[in-house]
Amino acid sequence: MSDASALLELLAPVLERLAQEDVEDPTLASRLNAELPLGGETMQAIRGAVVTGLAAGWLTPREAGGVRFGRLAKSTDDSCGFSIDAVDMDGPGPGHTHPNGEIDLCFDLEGAPTFDGAAPGWTVYGAGSWHVPTVTGGRMAILYFLPGGAMKFGPRPD
Repeated sequence: MSDASALLELLAPVLERLAQEDVEDPTLASRLNAELPLGGETMQAIRGAVVTGLAAGWLTPREAGGVRFGRLAKSTDDSCGFSIDAVDMDGPGPGHTHPNGEIDLCFDLEGAPTFDGAAPGWTVYGAGSWHVPTVTGGRMAILYFLPGGAMKFGPRPD
């Protein structure tokens, strides 16, 4: 089993859980943070696999604008309809729209980072939202779960 396969196996129950959720629910991020906390056994195992993947270079093999990134999975039945992208960042990334929303799992790597002002943990963006993803105060590894794999890079839509 490859390291990527091992990480996907760890993520399988999380993906099944996320597939049952509505990205438009304003309580989703707080519920995920309560029900799947970073300090829990599952999240610690996922964090370990992410850190290993970053160190080995297979999780984020590409770089642009100071952001290292990679795709862990395309949107398929095996990934419960989510694509899964990984980034390693310590500043701003490229602006983009989330046609179907976005669910993010953020792990602190250095310093006391925040992602768009949020502490490490879960963040959620509704369908049609746009942002410039930004890490301040340190460095983070982030897994982006994109329903249907939908993301459109570019300036804020009119």
